[in-house]
Amino acid sequence: MQNRFTIKDFLTVLVMALILLSVWLSMVQRDREWNRLLSIESRIGRMETALSEVQTQLDRGVVRTGAAARGDSSGPASVALDETWAVPGVAIEWQPMPGPATDPRAEPGFAVGGEFCELFEAQPAKLVPYLSQDVYGTRVLDRIVESLANFNPNTLVLRGELADAWQIDPSGLWIRAHINPLARFSDGSPLTAHDVVWTFHEFILNPEIDAVRTRSTMEDSFDKAVAINDQTVHFTFKKAVFTNVLTALGNGILPKAYYSQFTPTQINQSTGLAMGSGLFRLEQLPMGTEDLATQWTPGNDVVLQRSERYWGVRPSLDRLRFRTVKDEMARLVAFRNGEGSMMLPSSPQFNKVLREEPEFADDNFALKWINMRCGYSFIAWQCGARGNRTLPFSDKRVRQAMSMLLDRERMIRDIWEGIGVVSKGPMNPESPGSDPALKPWPYDPERAAALLAEAGWADRNEDGVLENAVGDQFEFEYTYATGGEISERLARFTKDSYARAGIRMNTRPVDWSRYQEILKMRDFDAITMGWGANAPESDPRQIYHTESIKEGGDNFVQWSCPEVDALIDQGRTTMDEATRMLVWQRFEAKVAEECPYTFIRVAPWLRFIKRDFGNVQPYRKGLEPQEFFHIGGSGSTPVTGS
Repeated sequence: MQNRFTIKDFLTVLVMALILLSVWLSMVQRDREWNRLLSIESRIGRMETALSEVQTQLDRGVVRTGAAARGDSSGPASVALDETWAVPGVAIEWQPMPGPATDPRAEPGFAVGGEFCELFEAQPAKLVPYLSQDVYGTRVLDRIVESLANFNPNTLVLRGELADAWQIDPSGLWIRAHINPLARFSDGSPLTAHDVVWTFHEFILNPEIDAVRTRSTMEDSFDKAVAINDQTVHFTFKKAVFTNVLTALGNGILPKAYYSQFTPTQINQSTGLAMGSGLFRLEQLPMGTEDLATQWTPGNDVVLQRSERYWGVRPSLDRLRFRTVKDEMARLVAFRNGEGSMMLPSSPQFNKVLREEPEFADDNFALKWINMRCGYSFIAWQCGARGNRTLPFSDKRVRQAMSMLLDRERMIRDIWEGIGVVSKGPMNPESPGSDPALKPWPYDPERAAALLAEAGWADRNEDGVLENAVGDQFEFEYTYATGGEISERLARFTKDSYARAGIRMNTRPVDWSRYQEILKMRDFDAITMGWGANAPESDPRQIYHTESIKEGGDNFVQWSCPEVDALIDQGRTTMDEATRMLVWQRFEAKVAEECPYTFIRVAPWLRFIKRDFGNVQPYRKGLEPQEFFHIGGSGSTPVTGS
């Protein structure tokens, strides 16, 4: 029997199609209504925040409008600012409400929503404030934890973040800060002076907590922090040093109520215990001791969600994701495939892509610029003992020779394709603390051989390897992080250079996640890495002072030089900036002479970023991903706040 498509069948299909169309239109209408509700909720949220701020300011007897509200002291305030919290007779530095340096809402194509994914070159070992010691952990924690003040990305001048005002003692022995009463942690609880005091005395300075790096920078000058009232904290110092301002205003503030529920051992052993008052919060965050097992662990993407309880201008992005792709080629492939929004290309990748693919710039930003965070790469020589072994690098002449055996100009030309300059010492060459007359150690194998012979190293049996007087061969282990073509090429170049001089170098590739423990235990002969800055002027005590050898501090090469210690102490207590810069120039010259590191390269920042994102600004401070927005957005999550 033959089936035919009748008029009845046609009508049935038509009716079904109309029903489906009706359902679809209903869903579209419902989505529109939902978006409208979200928009209304967003406006209400902004109004509530604004009213809350006005009420708080009224309660304090403070109303700032116009220029005064923006922190412009040249304009009049409608009502005199409340100064009852302040020390009489000392100038108050009022601060504007925190917000983006470049407001994305004014940019073309601005939209709300979406995710920004940064491709990391290595895996952060842990995400715990003050315990995380690598650059990757720092980049994550900077989005979660806030300090009383931070650097303006354009000017590098300190501006208020959690603090809306402060006073600095002209003699440098105390600082008083007033906390913005709107400040909240990501769980909605108020941030007070008691949290500040707890952060300093019960967390950073607690010897049971592994906050050694920060503690080492504070212990010689910091005295105490005292809560004057809920919104006012007073810092005192044992002596005046130039870092006192950053010690008080630049350290991230933690919620006492949250961290107090964990023991120091639990904190030390944690890998993902990060709560703060920042624009984003950790998606995978244990809220108590009973769910510590749920915290983020290495090997997984790090995901941050926008903090909907943020007390200021909220970011447009829903999420920040940090994904680790260790191999350089695989990282570029992942970026091209849309698995990442931003990556740090190697110098050869940067040049090759721009040279061979002019169209690449149509879809991606290719950024290259000098900023505050540009650091230096180096090989660190173990000057102390490693276990029961004393290494050749305890002798300054050997360290100098190791520097002169490396043709660093050629390394930059061949390995980094000409991007960067030879590093001469521990100061950024753009800093006034760097002496332009100081030059790097030259490539000079003959002079290096003479220094090695003077130190007792010679090829005594003509086997091509240097020996000392008792017949021990000059042999050492070179530790480097795996995962990149650059690090492999650097290891090969270094090994070949030293082999020509009769020195045996054994390579030890390790995962970056092991670096922190290796440095803490001083478990290396030589190790390659880099230092970057987090402030326009860094404190060298953390890395180069003898006191920073102890307790796993950052003088992991165990190098001690009384003259350098004296220069560091002098520079830190010199409050006049111009005079201090002259001290730092002498410090730089002495470190360069002593060669605890072979300083290799100072390089600009390189970044590839998808043009799917707007408001990408290469600041003097670096990048501010929290200011980015996804063009076209993703979803309709409202951005409330002022």
